[in-house]
Amino acid sequence: MAKKKAAWEKMLKNYKSIIGETGEDVKREGLLKTPERAAKAMEFLTHGYNLDPESILKKALFTEDYSEMVIVKDIEMYSLCEHHMLPFFGKAHVAYIPDGKIVGLSKIPRIVDVYARRLQVQERLTDQILHCINNTLKPRGVGVVIEACHMCMMMRGVQKQNSVTTTSAFRGQFMKQETRSEFLTLIGTNLH
Repeated sequence: MAKKKAAWEKMLKNYKSIIGETGEDVKREGLLKTPERAAKAMEFLTHGYNLDPESILKKALFTEDYSEMVIVKDIEMYSLCEHHMLPFFGKAHVAYIPDGKIVGLSKIPRIVDVYARRLQVQERLTDQILHCINNTLKPRGVGVVIEACHMCMMMRGVQKQNSVTTTSAFRGQFMKQETRSEFLTLIGTNLH
């Protein structure tokens, strides 16, 4: 507890210092509580380090004789770029083909959140989601596609407002073109 309190105090001090280094008056009314708010936000945005994604999946595994594709698409995703500590956000699409075990559907977005709530790059985020599902469910195949906008590209640097980055990762039956094509078609189709 004392270690956590010391870390919290250090974070507050550091945020106050950063604000001051920009040339702002840290004693200005609107900024008085900003170090505390920023520290709370950072704790929330990185709370994925304190969670075990595989145990989350294991709590909702069920034996089921279903062997067709299961897709959870359009999962809202928010993360922080580890290079600039600016947000990137978008949608994750996750599919798996069960091999005797299915998982509670809400657990898939939770896994996306666990990994997204860490300092990240989109490529690693895509792989981590895939490996977690593959290692825990041991399905016949897994596919993950993430589409995201990166504030580090939009607010600074090249300042490209309409760019979207897409990453994908596939294992097992999703390595077959036919299965991969079915997944990509279904995530691009509005069926509801």
